[in-house]
Amino acid sequence: MKISTKQLVFTALLIALSFIGAQLKIFGTIAFDSLPAFLGTFLLGPVYGAVIGFAGHLLTSATSGFPYTFPVHFLIGIGMGVTMIATWFIFNLFNKRDQTNIGLIVSVLVAALFNGPILSLLCAPLLVPMLTWAGVIGMMVPLALVGGINAAFAAVIFRAIPTSLKAQLDLDASKAR
Repeated sequence: MKISTKQLVFTALLIALSFIGAQLKIFGTIAFDSLPAFLGTFLLGPVYGAVIGFAGHLLTSATSGFPYTFPVHFLIGIGMGVTMIATWFIFNLFNKRDQTNIGLIVSVLVAALFNGPILSLLCAPLLVPMLTWAGVIGMMVPLALVGGINAAFAAVIFRAIPTSLKAQLDLDASKAR
């Protein structure tokens, strides 16, 4: 995998935007930090999206004081990376069939599902001692909702970027695969 300077700079820009989104907190560490990660996933592919998602979650956690401890947030960050990979997989599955809009819609739903219930259940063994089962279950809906909103805004932005600009910047990973 060859990384171009444009891709590296764009990835850094999206990580910086994740930091800004991390300041827009909804509840605790639930924030708008993953919108740039989802956009990076749609534009650059799963590896870049995973890196941006991981970094974005750690930035949000850091600005919240790592309320569930650094190791727990590190694992949640890995889960955010997996969320970006799952989102890319679904998007690319439909995009290969020239059904980009359907792919974006389904990938937003998958992003909400991964960001909420799936990631919460995977992290439950670490979170239950701090939050109890009621706390973990109670966080699933806000996590899914905010994750879905982040992914939906990223999908709208992705569609709004002209194809010519994506090609000029060599950012449209969906066309390269």
